[in-house]
Amino acid sequence: MRLSQLLKAKLHHGHVTYANPEYVGSIEIGRDLMEAVGLKDGELVHVWAVDHESRITTYAFSGATGVIGLNGGAARFFNAGDRVIIAAFDLSDEPIIPKMVLLNERNEIVRDMTPFSVVG
Repeated sequence: MRLSQLLKAKLHHGHVTYANPEYVGSIEIGRDLMEAVGLKDGELVHVWAVDHESRITTYAFSGATGVIGLNGGAARFFNAGDRVIIAAFDLSDEPIIPKMVLLNERNEIVRDMTPFSVVG
């Protein structure tokens, strides 16, 4: 069996609400957003800056509605207000239709981008 690493979830143009280097690590994401795209607490995610070069991997945990917060060492790569893309991948030998949503400045879902919309 040959497995491919395929996109399973994407939060597009989220806005960082806080960056706290004193926390032990990870990214806090509003529970509603995690549920909307099928992310689980402790899941590996990629966080990519939209407006600068930072790209990290960390684990996600659910938080309050509207929150996207970077913690620990990850906080050193981002500031409150930064726009980010958060993506997760699965290994599969079958096609995956990723769940993708576009967010506004309050981290509210404004559009379902499934599957593979190029309209931002």
